[in-house]
Amino acid sequence: MKSQIKDLNLASKGEEKISWVKSHMPVLNLINQEFSKSKPFKGKRVVICLHLEAKTGYLAQVIQAGGAEVAVVASNPLSTQDDVVAALVDSGITAFAWHGATSEEYHEHLDSAVKFEPNLIIDDGGDLVALIHSKYPQLLKNVIGGCEETTTGILRLRSLEREGILQIPMIAVNDALSKYLFDNRYGTGQSVWDGIMRTTNLVVSGKTVVVIGYGWCGKGVALRAKGLGANVIICEIDPIKAIEALMDGFRVMPMLEAAPLGDFFITVTGNKNVIRQEHLEVINNNAILANAGHFDIEISKPDLEKATLDNRKVKTNIQEYTFSDGRKVFLLAEGRLVNLAAGDGHPAEIMDMTFALQALSLEYLTQNNSLENKVYKVTKEIDERVAILRLASLGIEIDKLSPEQEAYLDNWQF
Repeated sequence: MKSQIKDLNLASKGEEKISWVKSHMPVLNLINQEFSKSKPFKGKRVVICLHLEAKTGYLAQVIQAGGAEVAVVASNPLSTQDDVVAALVDSGITAFAWHGATSEEYHEHLDSAVKFEPNLIIDDGGDLVALIHSKYPQLLKNVIGGCEETTTGILRLRSLEREGILQIPMIAVNDALSKYLFDNRYGTGQSVWDGIMRTTNLVVSGKTVVVIGYGWCGKGVALRAKGLGANVIICEIDPIKAIEALMDGFRVMPMLEAAPLGDFFITVTGNKNVIRQEHLEVINNNAILANAGHFDIEISKPDLEKATLDNRKVKTNIQEYTFSDGRKVFLLAEGRLVNLAAGDGHPAEIMDMTFALQALSLEYLTQNNSLENKVYKVTKEIDERVAILRLASLGIEIDKLSPEQEAYLDNWQF
């Protein structure tokens, strides 16, 4: 199939970006060496639906080195880097994406990716898997299985499984320890603030930051805000997580109480309308609104437009909304993932572990092609192998149990 991209002439710049992240992804480098020899994906077509930036680009090349015919498609039109996409096409990978694609173009690209007739899928948010199930079910017979990157996507997959309509085995990469303990917490924590600060150029220290959602991503965002000197408020619906936030040193309250207090609001829930009309009616003047969840539905843009008199672009990735009483709020990156739509995403060393999980889980699917059509956890062996490879790349060794210690732990008679 012919690629659908912005400009192939951008390839050299994209190659520079991929080369840079490659030098900081030692785990994926080792897997690349293995795959180049073993060719686990020989004769297979793989479609990767992720944020198309340099780290994803290198993952696609690693899968290609494993013998696959690879196609990439964007999981978010604002996070696509056209130079990286051009570099991938220049290296023999098919691509359907460009930065700033309209909703219609975005869905056309997804259609093209499905028509690539994949045998294996890597998805981010569940759009690709949902599309092939709803619009192209005749192609499911060719699919061995796939991997899902995000909390949002896994929620959709489990819904498909509960309804008995999931037709392929899927591995929940997001739920691996080597993913959410590091990617979700430290990766999101750093990259969200990177996106916010490079976009606004405003000080964080001394400001009040409201983090809505205290899962692993929310924990990371709150921790980094605290480190930057902010006063942090957590909004939660889960009583356990609320107590955890409280004991981590943060104030906890409903969003309606937090709305007049915050200078920065960051949504990290995976749900819709967590900032909506009732909150906007009392929200603090000059508040910065940012989303770090997968879809641009956490901050209700329809409510924002309805509640304000007008809006205008005041800076790249900043839209100003003015209320009838003169208050203003500023929405970053159209309410899309601020760390990718207004930044470069997670650090390379963090994505090294996450994408190593993706690559090894995809290999696992090829080795176990009689799996049931349900959502699987990443195997303990893969999870621990990625952690061991990461430690080894840092030159760090850890202790091992002695035979006597192993026998003690296995014996119920102390």
